[in-house]
Amino acid sequence: MDTSNPSDIAQKIAELRVEHRDLDDAIARLIDDADADEVSIKRLKKRKLWLKDCIARLESALIPDEPA
Repeated sequence: MDTSNPSDIAQKIAELRVEHRDLDDAIARLIDDADADEVSIKRLKKRKLWLKDCIARLESALIPDEPA
């Protein structure tokens, strides 16, 4: 991925948002399942937070720097 190309960044953000949404659905299903493994749920939640951080970093890369 070219981090200097805004369209590449926007595409990556879209991909990460889809993965984030999918993880949200998977976590909700696991929470509803009585036999779900707590460690798996925690790992998915950690991955979801990491994705959120990545999305925020990429979104900030789209904001142009203002001269001082």
